[in-house]
Amino acid sequence: MIKQLILKYSPEFLLEWAKALKKNQRRKQLQEQEKRRSGISKERLVSDLMKIGIKKDDSVLIHSSLSKIGFVEGGARTVVDALFETVGAGGTLLFPTFPAAGRNKTHLEEHPYFDIRNTPSQMGSITEYFRKLDGVFRSFHPTDSVCAKGPLAEYYTNTHYGQLTPYNEFSPFRKLCEKGGKILMLGTTLNGACVNLHTLEDAVDFKHPVYDEKIFDIKMIDAEGRETMMRTKVHNPECSAKRNCDALKPEFLKQGVLVDGMIGEAKSMLIDADKMLKVMIKNYNERGICMYAPYGE
Repeated sequence: MIKQLILKYSPEFLLEWAKALKKNQRRKQLQEQEKRRSGISKERLVSDLMKIGIKKDDSVLIHSSLSKIGFVEGGARTVVDALFETVGAGGTLLFPTFPAAGRNKTHLEEHPYFDIRNTPSQMGSITEYFRKLDGVFRSFHPTDSVCAKGPLAEYYTNTHYGQLTPYNEFSPFRKLCEKGGKILMLGTTLNGACVNLHTLEDAVDFKHPVYDEKIFDIKMIDAEGRETMMRTKVHNPECSAKRNCDALKPEFLKQGVLVDGMIGEAKSMLIDADKMLKVMIKNYNERGICMYAPYGE
């Protein structure tokens, strides 16, 4: 609660300064690990991924922070190789490859276009490495695109285009629920990265004004270079500021939605996507619980 108040009322420049200081400290720690040759191997990562509960043939959506894992020998490539080895040939990996570093509304006001082949991901170095791999499918969405590779990759990504809201039943996020997929928070938190929490908003009659009044018309450039237009809503920044996602974690633990674990040095969580959605729907309908009102009404 104290942390939430600090984040809410601290000036933006102070928050950015604190974030930069933390990144610099972590960079120095990783440099020391590299000097000591105490890097984390692919074998260590595979072992940790199996311990947390990832299995062969799983579909896994990964929200990742490379620096939190520690100094990884081979960097992003090693992490992705370890994930593929863990899920095997029958598994499908998914990564968010969102183009906005900040709020989607600000991003679209400044960049009212999306190029499926060339618009980079701002979701970390692992996602950008994954995006450029051969055989990767990317959902054709201007703010919440997802890249996937594996037997179900095309299925997860092929109906995102043309949807007015990004988390409905045609999105990769809802499809992950339908297929019994998992969400790996690899060094990330619910507050910072768990976008599947938004699936609740399109699954019920949601009373919070989560979407901004403005509807954007975005130029979309497909893999063949053809241009089309797509209309999309974005989240309301004022409503987004009220989120307290981490406050939902105790209930998720109680209901068996997620488990904690360590991947390298990264505090991580593995989430059952479908169970999380069902628990969110039940709690919202019965008590009004959601990330905007985590203690109900």
